[in-house]
Amino acid sequence: MPKLLLTTGGGDCPGLNAVIRAIVKSAHTKEWKVYGSKEAFTGILSQPIDLMELTPDIVAGIHVKGGTILKTTNKLNPLRFPVTNPDGTITLENRIPHLVEVLKSNGFDAVINIGGDGSQKISQAIHECGFPVIGVPKTIDNDLTATDYTFGFQTAVQTATECFDKLVSTAESHHRVMIMEVMGRDAGWIALHTAVAGGAEICLIPEIPYDIAKLVETIEKRYENGRGFVNIVVSEGAKPVAGNVTTQEQEAGSEHIRLGGVAYALSAALKKSGCQMEIRETVLGHIQRGGFPNAFDRVLSTWFGVKAFELLESGNFGKMVAFRNNQVVAVELSEATRIYRQVELDNDLLLAAKKMGIVFGD
Repeated sequence: MPKLLLTTGGGDCPGLNAVIRAIVKSAHTKEWKVYGSKEAFTGILSQPIDLMELTPDIVAGIHVKGGTILKTTNKLNPLRFPVTNPDGTITLENRIPHLVEVLKSNGFDAVINIGGDGSQKISQAIHECGFPVIGVPKTIDNDLTATDYTFGFQTAVQTATECFDKLVSTAESHHRVMIMEVMGRDAGWIALHTAVAGGAEICLIPEIPYDIAKLVETIEKRYENGRGFVNIVVSEGAKPVAGNVTTQEQEAGSEHIRLGGVAYALSAALKKSGCQMEIRETVLGHIQRGGFPNAFDRVLSTWFGVKAFELLESGNFGKMVAFRNNQVVAVELSEATRIYRQVELDNDLLLAAKKMGIVFGD
């Protein structure tokens, strides 16, 4: 029987288990054996290897569960694998050729790699080494340019909107300025969608550096007009004009700068700029990643999983499944990772938000 390896890499995300279930059920009908690598490619690169055999019984009902039964990690990237030298320094090595050899020596015929921008760059490198691979786009940030939506995004927006709705009522009750920080890294999709859905007065995204003076002016006008409260959504990657993003101490082994805390930085800047209103801050953090996927993400994840196995079975490798114009299609992996997808300044939803009176600080 042919053997397939599944991996889930990067941050966890609602819908991962639904993709796994769809692939396993599709593969079972064609008599493929399916194994999952624990914590992305760490499982297959471990000695001994740490894999989980995936059968229809094991994946039964997991589509409603958050997270991933295979666990995940955003460390130990095989493209930039950290190796400690005798002198204690760390060198980053490309372990993709070694990974391909391990896959071959363990009898695997193909890989389906489920993950975001970084994970699909790994998929492209595996493809360039000549090993059969299919990518499935996953990220709550919705920052992969080749697909209209990634699974997990809609659930993250739903979670953020529900939290925002609760803050609106307490802002109104206490005449406060409420700042809610959401995830998204360098893309403002979660913040933008949440602001529109929740009816925010101010939305700050990485793509539009904000002028603190304009924010103070907006807040004061709203209080002068008798509304008496303001709700702000801020993306973790937002920054002031001529300023920098707010970061935390970087974790050992992580490739990414750890973002977070912009809500508190914004609060301090508003107060320093003369804002006299009472301000409170809320950082949603990993609440946006957890929990069960909503109906849209369950459907999209399942659709992605079935399409991924169809591509594999037809030998159409080096592709990533994508959602375009309400259809699930195949795109080249090189296209999927070519450009980081941010909110463009002429984006229709962004323009609609501005027409609704949402202020972006520009």
